Amino acid sequence: MSALDESFQLGDLAVGVEARLAGWVSSGRVGDLKRKNRELWPLGDTPDRLGWLNLPGSSQKLVDDLEVFAEEVRSEGIEHVILLGMGGSSLAPEVFSGLFGGRGGWPALVTLDTTHPGAVARALASLDPGKTLVVVASKSGTTVETLSLFRSFWTAFGEGSRFVAITDPGTALETVGKERQFRRVFSAPADVGGRFSALSVFGLAPAALVGADLRSLLATSLRVASELGDAGSREPALALGSLLVEAMEGGRDKLTLLAEPAIQPLADWLEQLTAESLGKKGVGVVPVTREPLGSIDAYGDDRVFVAHRLGGRADEVLSEFLDEARRRGHPVVERSLADPYEVGAEMYRWQVAVALAAADLGLNPFDQPDVDLAKVLARKAMERSSSVSETGAASVTASNFEERLRAWLADAAPGDYLCVQAFLDPAREVETGLRLLQGALRDHTRLAVCAGYGPRFLHSTGQLHKGGPKRGVFLQLIDRPAEDVPVAETDFTFSRLIAAQAEGDGEALVERGRRLLRVDLGTDAVTGLRQLREIMTRPVTR
Repeated sequence: MSALDESFQLGDLAVGVEARLAGWVSSGRVGDLKRKNRELWPLGDTPDRLGWLNLPGSSQKLVDDLEVFAEEVRSEGIEHVILLGMGGSSLAPEVFSGLFGGRGGWPALVTLDTTHPGAVARALASLDPGKTLVVVASKSGTTVETLSLFRSFWTAFGEGSRFVAITDPGTALETVGKERQFRRVFSAPADVGGRFSALSVFGLAPAALVGADLRSLLATSLRVASELGDAGSREPALALGSLLVEAMEGGRDKLTLLAEPAIQPLADWLEQLTAESLGKKGVGVVPVTREPLGSIDAYGDDRVFVAHRLGGRADEVLSEFLDEARRRGHPVVERSLADPYEVGAEMYRWQVAVALAAADLGLNPFDQPDVDLAKVLARKAMERSSSVSETGAASVTASNFEERLRAWLADAAPGDYLCVQAFLDPAREVETGLRLLQGALRDHTRLAVCAGYGPRFLHSTGQLHKGGPKRGVFLQLIDRPAEDVPVAETDFTFSRLIAAQAEGDGEALVERGRRLLRVDLGTDAVTGLRQLREIMTRPVTR
């Protein structure tokens, strides 16, 4: 009997996945993982980051307190919870908000994980301080984006009872929370890394605040944790991990994550988990999210498709696409969650999968060695008082822009991927334009196209971009914000901050030998995105 269930239809990868999975079982690899055997990975002096393995059980002790706290907040008429956080501090709460939020009487969760002044100004203007709870989430307690946002919200809201902190013990954020008399300061386990923290207080506190049943969420993950390694078990975590390794080694390293709308945030969470854990030492899996569906002819043979569905509903367009992908020989995995609370189990499965894959690849899944370079260069840019006008980016309206864009596209070869890095306001109109550009680039080149917002992606896929394979061809988009917002308690503004972050990341990519085109969309990003798309799809005249 196959070790894979019917949700795995892996084409030319099937034999390798089966063999690798069998080897893991016979060698006791899962037992080593459950015993937290550090020798599985080249951890070096990396601090203990294996506490996530126990979260399905250890987080049970948080439930009563979090549910009482959430009920207090609801009973006070709080209508919005705004979460200020990046990467592992924001992506899991977005998953839980998408699945469990929107219920009558419970606050709506708003995530702010950008330093673009347009988005900051919009959030500050739209929220009533008397009906809003501000959650400041940072594992290190020193994340520049989170602290900058906090300072501005503190100036606007200015009362400790309206603020909550989630951070590790002993951080600067913990100190600030106590000094300014925050309503609560939640302490997270220090032995759990950010991207593995979904089932810790980083994920559970926001989930409780939108009305999720934490016991049900943890119960599904505890079931998976308990069954790992059982004789005869066909637990998908092992198959997923085997697939990640076989896909990378077999040239199908573009992990294309598809999802029905209700569960789309899970794909975003997986993007960080896979990119940051496996994208280093010159190798990596390249997660592709939010890429619009197109004709199957537009997809190269470097793809693996993983689709997530929720409940009994079926997206007919997605189903037809997956059927055609299978007919063309692409590996396809379909994950269906019978109940929204099964997301806890799915998250735990993927964490196991990534940890086991990293062990086979000789990677440390718990570090991010190439992330600091962009931060260092951004700080230097801030010291130079850089502004967008000083960046040397190409203008989309310049007479030679089409020539430069086509030269950038010509730099990409089969097996490469394109990456659009949008240091733009993630407003609805911009999001629509960005996804249209992403799809158009894919159709034009038949290459996988990633697209994300800066500085958000710096805490998600940035490690892969600089430490993974040199197969990325990068398009950095910046604009000239119509309004600016000062960062309270500092001498700089959000416009200056995001410009420095874009400049620093661009310099880091170039320093690591990556191919980069920087583009200034001017004061109207929506129009600039449309112009980019039109130029790129225009027939070449000779």
